[in-house]
Amino acid sequence: MDTIWFVLGAIVLVILISLRQVNQYERGVKFAFGRYIGTVEPGWRVILPIFQSMVKVDMRIKAVDVPDQEAITKDNVSTTINAVIYYKVANADKAILEVQNFYYAVSQLAQTSMRNIVGAVTLDDLLSERDKISDQIQKIVDAASDPWGIKVENVELKDISLPEEMKRVIAKQAEAEREKRAVITKAEGEFIAATNLSKAAALLSATPGALHLRTLNSINDLSSDKSNTVVFALPIELMKAIEGFSKKL
Repeated sequence: MDTIWFVLGAIVLVILISLRQVNQYERGVKFAFGRYIGTVEPGWRVILPIFQSMVKVDMRIKAVDVPDQEAITKDNVSTTINAVIYYKVANADKAILEVQNFYYAVSQLAQTSMRNIVGAVTLDDLLSERDKISDQIQKIVDAASDPWGIKVENVELKDISLPEEMKRVIAKQAEAEREKRAVITKAEGEFIAATNLSKAAALLSATPGALHLRTLNSINDLSSDKSNTVVFALPIELMKAIEGFSKKL
């Protein structure tokens, strides 16, 4: 009787030791005698001790902070950049069988790709087309990591640091650009004002009495001013008559 209970207890113990739980966000890569025999889905799975083993792989999206990388742009400007790469394991067995440490491998691949991409663009492109450069890095890393069963979802450039002297040059350039826009805007305003004045003068000269009415309106506006200045306005017709009379003399 004792022997039966001992055997039953041993069987229960083996079963308990053999049970492995695979969570919903995981997949289990199963081996027997060191050989890959399949990928198991979430749930309780029996793994026979000594004969079998299982490696659980997290299938959720991972965010990897790519450390600062020093790179030189196409126009020989030294920069320091960092980024965040978002990826997930699309094929659990490849992630275990094809690469030793996919987390480390993806990080190193992203660093190399960042330096290569930055070296192929100018500083202006790097600063103004960050989204485009991020997409290029994403495509390169995704293609290179595909044999490992990795899917790169997105790459975001976090920060681009420049030397202090280059920051001063960019600040001066921005200031000069603002002054240029201000001068152009002022010139355009003066041109529009001069055009409108020319049209108004042509309209007033073409309409009999219009200029005289405009003069009277200006006198009326001046009369409401409380200053002590007295303004005498002479009609333009009188001025022309005086000019004609002086020529006859």
